[in-house]
Amino acid sequence: MKSAVAFIVFNRPECTARTLAAIRQARPPRLLVIADGPREHRPDDTEKCAAVRKLINDGVDWPCKVELNYEVQNLGCAARVSSGLTWAFSRSEELIVVEDDCLPDPSFFWFCDELLGKYAEDARVGQICGCLRYFDQIERPTSYIFSRYGPIWGWASWRRAWSSYDLKISSWPKLRACGGLRAVTQGEAEMALRTSLYDRLHTHTPDTWDFQWGYAKLSQGMMSVMPCKNLVENIGFGADGTHTTSNDEGGLKRLRVNAPIVHPEFVLPDLEFDRAYAGRFTTEGSPSIWRRAVRKFRKITTPSRKPMLR
Repeated sequence: MKSAVAFIVFNRPECTARTLAAIRQARPPRLLVIADGPREHRPDDTEKCAAVRKLINDGVDWPCKVELNYEVQNLGCAARVSSGLTWAFSRSEELIVVEDDCLPDPSFFWFCDELLGKYAEDARVGQICGCLRYFDQIERPTSYIFSRYGPIWGWASWRRAWSSYDLKISSWPKLRACGGLRAVTQGEAEMALRTSLYDRLHTHTPDTWDFQWGYAKLSQGMMSVMPCKNLVENIGFGADGTHTTSNDEGGLKRLRVNAPIVHPEFVLPDLEFDRAYAGRFTTEGSPSIWRRAVRKFRKITTPSRKPMLR
Protein backbone atom coordinates (compact mmCIF):
# COMPACT_ATOMS: atom_id res chain seq x y z
CA MET A 1 0.00 0.00 0.00
CA LYS A 2 1.38 3.41 -1.00
CA SER A 3 -1.33 5.91 -0.04
CA ALA A 4 -1.59 7.86 3.20
CA VAL A 5 -4.68 7.48 5.40
CA ALA A 6 -6.46 10.37 7.12
CA PHE A 7 -8.26 9.09 10.23
CA ILE A 8 -10.98 11.31 11.73
CA VAL A 9 -11.69 10.57 15.39
CA PHE A 10 -13.44 12.18 18.34
CA ASN A 11 -14.89 10.55 21.45
CA ARG A 12 -15.81 6.92 20.67
CA PRO A 13 -13.08 4.56 21.82
CA GLU A 14 -14.92 1.36 20.83
CA CYS A 15 -15.53 2.47 17.24
CA THR A 16 -12.02 3.89 17.01
CA ALA A 17 -10.44 0.64 18.19
CA ARG A 18 -12.28 -1.45 15.58
CA THR A 19 -11.53 0.89 12.70
CA LEU A 20 -7.92 1.36 13.77
CA ALA A 21 -7.53 -2.42 13.69
CA ALA A 22 -8.65 -2.39 10.05
CA ILE A 23 -6.17 0.38 9.26
CA ARG A 24 -3.44 -1.56 11.05
CA GLN A 25 -4.15 -4.55 8.83
CA ALA A 26 -3.69 -2.36 5.73
CA ARG A 27 -0.41 -0.90 7.10
CA PRO A 28 -0.38 2.48 5.37
CA PRO A 29 3.00 4.23 5.32
CA ARG A 30 1.50 7.44 6.75
CA LEU A 31 -1.38 8.09 9.12
CA LEU A 32 -2.74 11.61 9.55
CA VAL A 33 -5.06 11.77 12.57
CA ILE A 34 -7.65 14.54 12.93
CA ALA A 35 -9.40 14.99 16.28
CA ASP A 36 -11.73 17.57 17.78
CA GLY A 37 -11.51 18.65 21.40
CA PRO A 38 -14.04 17.75 24.13
CA ARG A 39 -17.32 19.68 24.34
CA GLU A 40 -17.71 21.93 27.38
CA HIS A 41 -21.29 20.83 28.04
CA ARG A 42 -20.34 17.14 28.01
CA PRO A 43 -18.04 16.39 30.99
CA ASP A 44 -17.59 12.78 29.87
CA ASP A 45 -16.01 13.96 26.60
CA THR A 46 -12.70 14.73 28.30
CA GLU A 47 -12.17 11.13 29.34
CA LYS A 48 -13.48 9.69 26.08
CA CYS A 49 -11.37 11.95 23.88
CA ALA A 50 -8.29 11.10 25.94
CA ALA A 51 -9.04 7.38 25.59
CA VAL A 52 -9.30 7.74 21.80
CA ARG A 53 -5.97 9.57 21.59
CA LYS A 54 -4.32 6.91 23.74
CA LEU A 55 -5.56 4.26 21.30
CA ILE A 56 -3.79 6.10 18.50
CA ASN A 57 -0.62 6.47 20.53
CA ASP A 58 -0.53 2.78 21.51
CA GLY A 59 -2.06 1.23 18.40
CA VAL A 60 0.31 2.18 15.59
CA ASP A 61 2.80 -0.67 15.78
CA TRP A 62 3.83 -0.97 12.12
CA PRO A 63 6.36 1.17 10.19
CA CYS A 64 4.30 4.33 9.77
CA LYS A 65 4.79 8.08 9.93
CA VAL A 66 2.07 9.41 12.25
CA GLU A 67 1.04 13.07 12.06
CA LEU A 68 -1.44 14.50 14.56
CA ASN A 69 -3.84 17.39 14.16
CA TYR A 70 -5.57 17.60 17.54
CA GLU A 71 -7.73 20.45 18.83
CA VAL A 72 -7.73 21.34 22.51
CA GLN A 73 -11.15 23.02 22.37
CA ASN A 74 -14.20 21.76 20.51
CA LEU A 75 -14.71 23.35 17.09
CA GLY A 76 -17.72 21.29 16.06
CA CYS A 77 -18.15 18.94 13.14
CA ALA A 78 -18.14 21.50 10.33
CA ALA A 79 -15.08 23.50 11.32
CA ARG A 80 -13.05 20.60 12.70
CA VAL A 81 -13.46 18.10 9.88
CA SER A 82 -13.16 20.67 7.09
CA SER A 83 -10.07 22.32 8.59
CA GLY A 84 -8.58 18.94 9.43
CA LEU A 85 -8.99 17.64 5.89
CA THR A 86 -7.56 20.87 4.46
CA TRP A 87 -4.54 20.33 6.72
CA ALA A 88 -4.25 16.69 5.67
CA PHE A 89 -4.45 17.46 1.94
CA SER A 90 -1.80 20.15 2.42
CA ARG A 91 0.45 17.34 3.70
CA SER A 92 -0.40 14.79 1.02
CA GLU A 93 -1.39 14.94 -2.67
CA GLU A 94 -3.82 12.04 -2.20
CA LEU A 95 -5.55 10.52 0.80
CA ILE A 96 -7.75 7.66 1.86
CA VAL A 97 -10.18 9.14 4.42
CA VAL A 98 -11.75 7.03 7.17
CA GLU A 99 -13.89 8.23 10.07
CA ASP A 100 -13.90 6.39 13.38
CA ASP A 101 -17.31 4.81 12.75
CA CYS A 102 -16.59 3.58 9.21
CA LEU A 103 -15.30 0.01 9.28
CA PRO A 104 -13.78 -0.95 5.91
CA ASP A 105 -13.23 -4.36 4.39
CA PRO A 106 -9.49 -4.97 3.79
CA SER A 107 -10.10 -4.74 0.03
CA PHE A 108 -11.25 -1.11 0.45
CA PHE A 109 -7.70 0.05 1.00
CA TRP A 110 -6.06 -1.57 -2.02
CA PHE A 111 -9.09 -0.64 -4.15
CA CYS A 112 -8.60 3.04 -3.25
CA ASP A 113 -4.83 2.74 -3.51
CA GLU A 114 -4.95 1.48 -7.09
CA LEU A 115 -7.57 3.94 -8.30
CA LEU A 116 -5.89 6.93 -6.66
CA GLY A 117 -2.97 6.20 -8.94
CA LYS A 118 -5.06 5.47 -12.03
CA TYR A 119 -7.11 8.69 -11.89
CA ALA A 120 -4.58 11.00 -10.26
CA GLU A 121 -4.44 13.32 -13.27
CA ASP A 122 -8.04 12.89 -14.44
CA ALA A 123 -9.99 16.00 -13.42
CA ARG A 124 -13.29 14.28 -14.28
CA VAL A 125 -12.91 12.07 -11.20
CA GLY A 126 -13.11 13.78 -7.81
CA GLN A 127 -13.62 10.95 -5.34
CA ILE A 128 -13.32 7.21 -4.83
CA CYS A 129 -16.09 5.80 -2.64
CA GLY A 130 -16.06 2.74 -0.43
CA CYS A 131 -19.74 2.78 0.51
CA LEU A 132 -22.74 2.40 -1.79
CA ARG A 133 -24.90 3.81 1.03
CA TYR A 134 -28.29 2.54 -0.19
CA PHE A 135 -27.24 -0.74 -1.82
CA ASP A 136 -25.21 -3.78 -0.79
CA GLN A 137 -24.16 -4.30 -4.40
CA ILE A 138 -25.06 -3.46 -7.98
CA GLU A 139 -24.89 -5.82 -10.92
CA ARG A 140 -22.30 -4.69 -13.46
CA PRO A 141 -19.55 -6.55 -15.38
CA THR A 142 -16.96 -4.14 -13.96
CA SER A 143 -15.59 -3.68 -10.44
CA TYR A 144 -16.91 -0.12 -10.23
CA ILE A 145 -18.92 2.52 -12.05
CA PHE A 146 -18.87 6.31 -12.21
CA SER A 147 -21.57 8.39 -10.54
CA ARG A 148 -22.54 12.00 -9.91
CA TYR A 149 -23.01 11.03 -6.26
CA GLY A 150 -20.39 10.20 -3.67
CA PRO A 151 -21.06 8.94 -0.12
CA ILE A 152 -18.32 9.66 2.42
CA TRP A 153 -18.45 6.56 4.64
CA GLY A 154 -14.89 5.66 3.64
CA TRP A 155 -13.55 7.53 0.61
CA ALA A 156 -10.42 8.79 -1.10
CA SER A 157 -9.50 11.86 -3.11
CA TRP A 158 -6.77 14.20 -4.26
CA ARG A 159 -5.57 17.65 -3.29
CA ARG A 160 -6.59 18.90 -6.75
CA ALA A 161 -10.25 17.98 -6.02
CA TRP A 162 -10.31 19.18 -2.41
CA SER A 163 -9.03 22.59 -3.60
CA SER A 164 -12.60 23.29 -4.82
CA TYR A 165 -14.00 22.81 -1.29
CA ASP A 166 -15.59 25.82 0.40
CA LEU A 167 -17.44 25.38 3.69
CA LYS A 168 -19.62 28.43 2.94
CA ILE A 169 -20.32 27.38 -0.69
CA SER A 170 -19.75 31.00 -1.72
CA SER A 171 -20.36 30.29 -5.41
CA TRP A 172 -23.90 28.97 -4.87
CA PRO A 173 -25.78 32.19 -5.77
CA LYS A 174 -24.00 32.30 -9.14
CA LEU A 175 -24.63 28.61 -9.83
CA ARG A 176 -28.28 29.00 -8.91
CA ALA A 177 -28.69 32.09 -11.07
CA CYS A 178 -27.24 30.45 -14.18
CA GLY A 179 -29.31 27.28 -13.76
CA GLY A 180 -26.24 25.07 -13.56
CA LEU A 181 -27.81 22.66 -11.10
CA ARG A 182 -30.23 21.41 -13.75
CA ALA A 183 -27.33 19.90 -15.71
CA VAL A 184 -26.22 17.60 -12.90
CA THR A 185 -29.45 16.48 -11.20
CA GLN A 186 -31.89 13.67 -11.97
CA GLY A 187 -35.15 15.60 -12.07
CA GLU A 188 -37.26 18.33 -10.51
CA ALA A 189 -37.54 16.67 -7.09
CA GLU A 190 -33.77 16.46 -6.63
CA MET A 191 -33.26 19.96 -7.98
CA ALA A 192 -35.81 21.41 -5.56
CA LEU A 193 -34.32 19.53 -2.63
CA ARG A 194 -30.76 20.56 -3.48
CA THR A 195 -31.79 24.17 -4.02
CA SER A 196 -33.41 24.26 -0.57
CA LEU A 197 -30.38 22.56 0.96
CA TYR A 198 -27.79 24.85 -0.64
CA ASP A 199 -29.83 27.95 0.23
CA ARG A 200 -29.70 26.88 3.88
CA LEU A 201 -26.04 25.94 3.80
CA HIS A 202 -25.11 29.26 2.19
CA THR A 203 -27.05 31.42 4.64
CA HIS A 204 -26.94 29.45 7.89
CA THR A 205 -23.80 27.22 7.73
CA PRO A 206 -25.14 24.40 9.96
CA ASP A 207 -22.64 22.16 11.75
CA THR A 208 -21.91 19.81 8.88
CA TRP A 209 -19.09 19.64 6.33
CA ASP A 210 -20.05 16.85 3.94
CA PHE A 211 -22.87 18.44 1.94
CA GLN A 212 -20.40 21.17 1.02
CA TRP A 213 -18.02 18.52 -0.31
CA GLY A 214 -20.85 17.12 -2.41
CA TYR A 215 -21.51 20.63 -3.71
CA ALA A 216 -17.84 21.13 -4.61
CA LYS A 217 -17.84 17.99 -6.74
CA LEU A 218 -21.21 18.64 -8.34
CA SER A 219 -20.51 22.29 -9.15
CA GLN A 220 -17.23 21.39 -10.85
CA GLY A 221 -18.64 18.46 -12.81
CA MET A 222 -16.61 15.86 -10.92
CA MET A 223 -17.74 12.25 -10.73
CA SER A 224 -17.11 9.60 -8.09
CA VAL A 225 -15.93 6.04 -8.45
CA MET A 226 -18.57 3.75 -6.93
CA PRO A 227 -17.58 0.15 -6.17
CA CYS A 228 -20.09 -2.43 -7.36
CA LYS A 229 -19.98 -3.96 -3.89
CA ASN A 230 -20.36 -2.06 -0.65
CA LEU A 231 -16.96 -2.09 1.10
CA VAL A 232 -17.65 -0.15 4.30
CA GLU A 233 -19.98 -0.75 7.24
CA ASN A 234 -21.08 2.15 9.41
CA ILE A 235 -20.71 1.02 13.03
CA GLY A 236 -21.58 4.39 14.56
CA PHE A 237 -25.38 4.27 14.72
CA GLY A 238 -26.62 4.78 18.24
CA ALA A 239 -27.20 7.31 20.98
CA ASP A 240 -23.56 8.48 21.04
CA GLY A 241 -23.45 9.28 17.32
CA THR A 242 -23.31 12.94 16.32
CA HIS A 243 -25.47 12.62 13.19
CA THR A 244 -26.27 8.90 13.21
CA THR A 245 -28.42 8.53 16.28
CA SER A 246 -30.90 5.98 14.89
CA ASN A 247 -30.56 2.73 13.01
CA ASP A 248 -32.81 3.80 10.12
CA GLU A 249 -29.91 3.94 7.66
CA GLY A 250 -27.79 1.09 8.98
CA GLY A 251 -27.65 -2.53 7.99
CA LEU A 252 -25.56 -2.46 4.82
CA LYS A 253 -23.47 -5.58 4.36
CA ARG A 254 -19.72 -5.11 4.20
CA LEU A 255 -18.50 -7.05 1.17
CA ARG A 256 -15.18 -7.23 -0.69
CA VAL A 257 -14.01 -6.35 -4.17
CA ASN A 258 -12.11 -9.10 -5.97
CA ALA A 259 -8.75 -8.74 -7.66
CA PRO A 260 -7.88 -7.89 -10.33
CA ILE A 261 -9.99 -4.76 -10.64
CA VAL A 262 -12.09 -4.69 -13.82
CA HIS A 263 -12.19 -1.11 -15.10
CA PRO A 264 -15.04 0.48 -17.10
CA GLU A 265 -14.21 1.26 -20.69
CA PHE A 266 -15.63 4.79 -20.56
CA VAL A 267 -15.42 7.52 -17.91
CA LEU A 268 -19.12 8.39 -17.93
CA PRO A 269 -21.80 8.45 -15.20
CA ASP A 270 -23.92 5.32 -14.88
CA LEU A 271 -27.33 6.93 -15.44
CA GLU A 272 -29.33 3.89 -14.39
CA PHE A 273 -27.56 3.80 -11.03
CA ASP A 274 -27.78 7.57 -10.58
CA ARG A 275 -31.53 7.54 -11.16
CA ALA A 276 -31.97 4.73 -8.64
CA TYR A 277 -29.73 6.50 -6.13
CA ALA A 278 -31.56 9.81 -6.53
CA GLY A 279 -34.86 8.00 -6.09
CA ARG A 280 -33.82 6.92 -2.62
CA PHE A 281 -33.59 10.46 -1.22
CA THR A 282 -36.21 12.35 -3.21
CA THR A 283 -39.98 12.03 -3.08
CA GLU A 284 -40.08 10.38 -6.49
CA GLY A 285 -40.58 6.68 -5.83
CA SER A 286 -38.78 6.74 -2.52
CA PRO A 287 -39.73 4.57 0.47
CA SER A 288 -41.74 6.30 3.18
CA ILE A 289 -38.70 6.59 5.44
CA TRP A 290 -36.93 8.76 2.87
CA ARG A 291 -40.01 10.88 2.24
CA ARG A 292 -40.15 11.55 5.98
CA ALA A 293 -36.44 12.42 6.02
CA VAL A 294 -36.91 14.90 3.17
CA ARG A 295 -39.85 16.59 4.92
CA LYS A 296 -37.91 16.87 8.17
CA PHE A 297 -34.84 18.26 6.45
CA ARG A 298 -36.84 21.00 4.77
CA LYS A 299 -38.01 22.23 8.19
CA ILE A 300 -34.63 22.37 9.91
CA THR A 301 -31.15 23.74 9.37
CA THR A 302 -29.34 21.32 11.65
CA PRO A 303 -28.17 18.03 10.09
CA SER A 304 -29.29 15.55 12.74
CA ARG A 305 -31.63 13.83 10.26
CA LYS A 306 -30.50 14.32 6.69
CA PRO A 307 -30.95 12.68 3.33
CA MET A 308 -27.77 11.57 1.54
CA LEU A 309 -27.30 14.29 -1.07
CA ARG A 310 -23.59 13.95 -1.72
